[in-house]
Amino acid sequence: MRIALLNPNISKPVSEIILDEAMRAKQPETVLQIRTADFGVEYIETLVEATIAGHAALEMLSSVHPDADAIVLAAFGDPGLDALKQASPIPVIGLTEAAVTVAHALGGRYAVVGISERIGYWYRDVIEAMDPSPRYLGYSGLGERFRSVSTVREEQLDQLLAMCHRAVTDLGADSIILAGAPLAGLAREIVSEIPVPLIDGVRSAVRMAEFMAGMGPLVRRVGAFAPQPEKSHSGLSGSVSQMIGRLREVS
Repeated sequence: MRIALLNPNISKPVSEIILDEAMRAKQPETVLQIRTADFGVEYIETLVEATIAGHAALEMLSSVHPDADAIVLAAFGDPGLDALKQASPIPVIGLTEAAVTVAHALGGRYAVVGISERIGYWYRDVIEAMDPSPRYLGYSGLGERFRSVSTVREEQLDQLLAMCHRAVTDLGADSIILAGAPLAGLAREIVSEIPVPLIDGVRSAVRMAEFMAGMGPLVRRVGAFAPQPEKSHSGLSGSVSQMIGRLREVS
C-alpha cells in the first residue's frame, strides 16, 4: 500500500515532522512519500492562505496520485479537501476530518489546542461545518508569536500543556485534538501528563488512509463526486489538466 502525504505549506522542516510521525503510525507494509508545496506560505492562519494552500495541494495531488493508493492532506483545517476529493480517483483524507472522527469514536466532548489564536477563526468554521454537534467545545491557541513553526512545540511546550489542562478542567473535555502539522508527535510525547486522550491528526489520518485504501475501488460515476465535466481551459499545469479531464487549452 502506498500513501502520499501532501504538505500544502512551504516548510520542509514541517514536512520532516509530518513524515516522522507518519512513519511511526503506519503499518509495516505501507510505503510513504511526502511532498511539500512549491508555493504558498510557511503555515496557514487565514482563509486567504488556506485558499492558496488548496491550490498548492491540487497541484501536488495531480502529480502523485498515479503512484499512490491514498492521499493524506497534511495540514490541519483541511484546505481544499472537498475539491481534492472531487478531483482524485483515490481516497483523500484530511487531518481535521480524521482527528474529529477519532474524537467521536472515543465518545464524549472534545476540545482543540493549536499554535495560533488567529488560526482559531478558520479552524472554528471548518470544524463547526464538519461537526455542528455540541460535542465540540472550542479552540485554544497560543497568544504570542513564536520564532519558528518547526520548533514551536519545544519553544511553547509549557503553554501548550497549560492549554490542554485548561481544556480538561475549565471546559470538561473528554479528549483533546492537538491541531496543526507542526504538533505532529506531541500527543505521543506528553500523553502521561494529560488525563484524557490526546489525538494526533497525522497519526489518525495515516491510519484512516490505510483503511480507505484497503476497501478496494471506490468509483463514483454520478453525483457531486463524479468525474469533472470536460471544458476548454487556459493556464492549468499539464498534470492538473490531465487529472480533471479538460479538453483543450485555449490560446
